[in-house]
Amino acid sequence: MTKLIRFNKPFDVLPQFTDRGTQGTPRRTLSDFIEMPGVYPAGRLDRDSEGLMLLTDDGALQARITAPKHKMPKTYWVQVEGDPDQSAIEALCSGLVLKDGLTKPAQAKRIAEPDILWPRTPPIRVRKSVPDSWISLTIHEGRNRQVRRMTAAVGHPTLRLIRYRIGNWTLDGLDTGTWQTVTSPTHTDRRQR
Repeated sequence: MTKLIRFNKPFDVLPQFTDRGTQGTPRRTLSDFIEMPGVYPAGRLDRDSEGLMLLTDDGALQARITAPKHKMPKTYWVQVEGDPDQSAIEALCSGLVLKDGLTKPAQAKRIAEPDILWPRTPPIRVRKSVPDSWISLTIHEGRNRQVRRMTAAVGHPTLRLIRYRIGNWTLDGLDTGTWQTVTSPTHTDRRQR
């Protein structure tokens, strides 16, 4: 039977099971949270980003989740510096020219701060003279640091980045640092670590 788990990755955790870095101090990895042999991440989530990761032991499922040809949507909650106006939101939606080319059209909208958020450690930097706000951004591709580059391109650097959804899977009911076995796309085993 295929293993699939949802994991709410905390900030400052590498999206892999081992730390291949050359630094003297070991960094936190998935192995600090997940004790299920044989599963591997279906995609990445940068060390300085938080939120939903899917892990599986099924290579075909892993490819369906990550391959650009399947266009599986990924939704991010993005806390940005400043107060994006409608033209910034429209630019995110229509596609932006980044150093590696034009992004595909996305769905973007301003949102209130999500009510299921957990405190981030360390907290984001706050500047009293510059407001911050939240955007929901759904993309269908996964370029390196794409969401951060997109918000910067419209003049609103990312302060905090949380992946909320991958396809039909969400963070709902999952505290930071916990994982849950998914038995099918519609049924979730409620046991948590």
